[in-house]
Amino acid sequence: MPKRLFDIVFAALGLALTFWLIIILYILAGLSTRQGGFFFQERVGQYGRKFIIIKLRSMKETPGGKVTTPFGVFMRKFKLDELPQLYNVLRGQMSFVGPRPDVPGYYDKLTGNATVLLQLKPGITGPASIKYANEEALLATVPNPLEYNDAVIFPDKVKINLAYYYNRSLWLDIKIIAWTIARKMPDNNYFE
Repeated sequence: MPKRLFDIVFAALGLALTFWLIIILYILAGLSTRQGGFFFQERVGQYGRKFIIIKLRSMKETPGGKVTTPFGVFMRKFKLDELPQLYNVLRGQMSFVGPRPDVPGYYDKLTGNATVLLQLKPGITGPASIKYANEEALLATVPNPLEYNDAVIFPDKVKINLAYYYNRSLWLDIKIIAWTIARKMPDNNYFE
């Protein structure tokens, strides 16, 4: 089964099974943030094309800036805020597995061999997403989160995503989805 057919079938199935949950989460997210329940943001997609990602809103505006609501913390812990991205998958803007779609200024600025990553559709999950599942908590422990992300985390994600690019297959995607659900990757070379 080709990757796109896999994405269409399982995104449609996922939306059919979780539509009721997305509606409930949308209402609760709207109540907890006092804004609309959906969050829309421009991201960089395949071939550097920009698209609008859909998530459930987990943060609200305060006089001190944006803060994650308690309900947002709950949704993020279980990745429920990402359920609406099944629609992005269905539209062909994303895939189940691939590099996470980033805001402009990262993947669209890749150079050299790393530019091959732009050939991939961004994914709901991927090996770098699993490794950095607790990225927010990690960044909260360093003095300069932006600098640490740019100097350490992002280059490591590029390295991991390049390994995925050169070893990708539908079977590997299925394994990555299973590891995402289990919240753990094997310690050995998972691309073999």
